[in-house]
Amino acid sequence: MMEEKQGAALYFRVKENLLALIKSGVYTLGDKLPTESELCQEYEVSRTTIRQALQQLEIEGYIQRVQGKGTFVSKPKIREPITRNIRTFVEQMKDLGLSAHSKVLELIVIPADNTLAETLHIEEKDPVIKLIRLRYAEDEPLQYVTSYLPWRVAPGLVNEDCSGSLFDLLKSKYDVKIYRSVEAIEPILIEESISYLLEVPAGSPAFSLKSLTYNSEEQPIEYSYGIVRGDRFKFTMERYVND
Repeated sequence: MMEEKQGAALYFRVKENLLALIKSGVYTLGDKLPTESELCQEYEVSRTTIRQALQQLEIEGYIQRVQGKGTFVSKPKIREPITRNIRTFVEQMKDLGLSAHSKVLELIVIPADNTLAETLHIEEKDPVIKLIRLRYAEDEPLQYVTSYLPWRVAPGLVNEDCSGSLFDLLKSKYDVKIYRSVEAIEPILIEESISYLLEVPAGSPAFSLKSLTYNSEEQPIEYSYGIVRGDRFKFTMERYVND
């Protein structure tokens, strides 16, 4: 029987033990975990303790509980901290030990409509570069992103290889210095027209990520709208109490 030691909550110790079994390969992706009753007997704890442990594992993305079917090991979600620092998708994945690349679906020049003109601080019908990419970590599609850039920012971009980091390319080839970005995140459901590209069922949960990026002269250089898979990402924030 597990005993509570030095303030470590009993459910936390059960959770850590189950997590160790998952990480060591005793339970692998897609495996069904023992029932709550079986876990109660195995750890000699209450059902409440088991449920707390499973809830924590589910929050962290290690398991998925399916009504009427049981609890299954799932692929851990990619943790994306919300910070003040601008980091590219390639940098984010590299920090997690994953290789990242993008598949360019469309790269054309279009005339700015009224909305784009107001957003990018240009005139209506001015040329705008439209770039649609599917972002991958390893071979798994994670994000569908549409970017709009004023043509003057990178006039030769339509002839470039945009499968890597767009910001790195803008900096190295066009001397564009990224200064800040304003981003908004909202929960959405993935439409059928996008779901097959992200390899998830239509109606799956996702995040919409809208971003407006400025250069050091406070001029908008990119507006992007991304759809991020909700089953693979979670956004986290750390806060502190002011003294």
